[in-house]
Amino acid sequence: MKFSSAGMASALMGGAGLVSWAPRAHAVTINKTFHITEGFITQPDGVDVYFRGFSDDTASLNIPGAQLIVQEGDTLSITINNTLTTDHSFVIDGVVDSGVIAAGSSKTISFVASAAGSYMYYDALNAPYNRLSGLHGGFAIMPAGSSNELFAGSATFVQQYFWLTNDIDPVWNNAIGNGNTPGTEFEARYFTINGRSMRVPEHPDYGNPDIDSGYAPDTRVAGSIGDRALIRIQNAGMCTHAVHFHANHVEWLARNGAPRPAVWKKDTIMLPRNQGSLDVIYPFESPPDAWPAVTKGKFPMHFHDEMTQTAGGGLYQFGLATTISFE
Repeated sequence: MKFSSAGMASALMGGAGLVSWAPRAHAVTINKTFHITEGFITQPDGVDVYFRGFSDDTASLNIPGAQLIVQEGDTLSITINNTLTTDHSFVIDGVVDSGVIAAGSSKTISFVASAAGSYMYYDALNAPYNRLSGLHGGFAIMPAGSSNELFAGSATFVQQYFWLTNDIDPVWNNAIGNGNTPGTEFEARYFTINGRSMRVPEHPDYGNPDIDSGYAPDTRVAGSIGDRALIRIQNAGMCTHAVHFHANHVEWLARNGAPRPAVWKKDTIMLPRNQGSLDVIYPFESPPDAWPAVTKGKFPMHFHDEMTQTAGGGLYQFGLATTISFE
């Protein structure tokens, strides 16, 4: 399969954009099917790179896989259809492990969502290569009966997003596609958020929500004064990063799934490598240093490690970033 860069993004379960959630009085059973597929995706500099994904159907390549949100006590029944000629797996650390899903076979796993928080599902076989090549996605468990907490008693929010970040070495990905184990040192050349990279004004893809991470509805954080956005950040990649927010500090709730003993307000937070995670709330407040007071406008979120703002070793501002929009 060959896909444009638009093929990198997957829809949230239940629709694209920010995640909507209404608490339920009773737990339910949720069924989901993933198809492990492969193909090539064109990067911002025009280079085609091999990827694998947990996709919604056999004709697609969704990277990351569909983002799933459930409630404590729900039972999940997930079927993974491995369409490839290599073995794979489906793992959520501390929650479920499918074991080997043999080439060309399917497996259904069932488990109960037990602990509220943010998780990554991924392929743990041939680590870390399968995960890096695209076999990962976001999974969240809401506290039972709650629509506005990360965990019971946490600071509250009115909307929520997943950000899945990745660092891509095309030499590694293409070696994996050819059935080889990468034999070179990891050298990331592309950086994505929910499978997309930024585009700059006057570029033909600038503002295209299917391609430009600054305008994609599942990455662009949009709200009005008084809104509060929970952002579940999961790092599928190999590199440690510094996440930097403009206009306002975020409230830092959790790191690597562990609630912080105190909520700090920070504008830059270290995102650990190799499945590291952060949970933060972005408050839509008038920026404290602005005069006159700002109630509308657009501000960047970008990573402070310079390499992440490039593509292919150049192409500045075609990297890992998005937009915070006061509307």
